Amino acid sequence: RAAEWQLDQPAWSGRLRITAKGSTAFIKLEDKSSGELFAQAPVEQFPGIAVEGVTDSSRYFVIRIEDGNGRRAFIGVGFVDRGDAFDFNVALQDHFKWVRQQSELARQAQDLEQGPKLDLGFKEGQTIKLNIANMKKKEGAPGNTRPRPAGPGGLSLLPPPPGGKSGSGERPASLPTPAQLPGTPITDSLLSWPQPAAAPAADVWGDFAKASG
Repeated sequence: RAAEWQLDQPAWSGRLRITAKGSTAFIKLEDKSSGELFAQAPVEQFPGIAVEGVTDSSRYFVIRIEDGNGRRAFIGVGFVDRGDAFDFNVALQDHFKWVRQQSELARQAQDLEQGPKLDLGFKEGQTIKLNIANMKKKEGAPGNTRPRPAGPGGLSLLPPPPGGKSGSGERPASLPTPAQLPGTPITDSLLSWPQPAAAPAADVWGDFAKASG
């Protein structure tokens, strides 16, 4: 109980630091001006016997100090500010949380080394077959040629020429005679557009010089 201590007359006052070496944390009591070490308490486990909180306050603790020659003593320490006491607790908790994480990672690495290793290499004489569909092209064929729709009988038909408007009085452009494929007669059913009318025998325009009216 901290109430049993002489809190108004502490035996020593100074600065407290927490350092770490490997998995061990060290609570160091130092002179606040010169930094000279007054005492230190190695902590190998937290919570543990090296650091214990009192029963009647959250700002006071009992720590076990050592001098390096095997001599140990339990002393009481306290913080004036409650926030400093909280930081003291958190610093110790973070250190040993890191120690547990490192231990877990080392254990997992050891399990992987001892476990069976997966061999993904090819055995002697082993082959692999890849079936890639629709990737081959005919030699000389353009890469992005799109097939044109075929008309009846396998004959490819061209669309009607642009510019022809019905009812406008303009004559559609003359269409070239389609080439006849071997074995495919050209009939009226294969051509879906009107054929140009045959030219009249007589000149329908007449003589402009003699036109009347």
